[in-house]
Amino acid sequence: QVQLVESGGGLVQAGGSLRLSCAASGRTFSSHAMGWFRQAPGKEREFVAAVTWSGSRTDYADSVKGRFTISRDNVKKTVYLQMNSLKPEDTAVYICAAGANPYGLRAGDFGSWGQGTQVTVSS
Repeated sequence: QVQLVESGGGLVQAGGSLRLSCAASGRTFSSHAMGWFRQAPGKEREFVAAVTWSGSRTDYADSVKGRFTISRDNVKKTVYLQMNSLKPEDTAVYICAAGANPYGLRAGDFGSWGQGTQVTVSS
């Protein structure tokens, strides 16, 4: 089991940037795929980005491609989400996730979840 704690959320103006971090505990972090999801008020949780255990492959939702970058540091047991050119529609709680399949990048591959960090983008 991997425990996940997100940080880095906040309030930013449209066009600005934020970097989210997700610190993991547990010995198996480096064997897990990692992902970021988000949930806006009144909406379903949606996939944002994911990275395989080694960082060699990534996947992104179409809505964030070219603006967001996911990366990981297996020594620090941390996964990051760099968010640039933020838009008001990016406002949501961003949730870190871990998947036991080290190559699984689909939403259904993720089974461990953090509590989330709020990102608010003002227009």
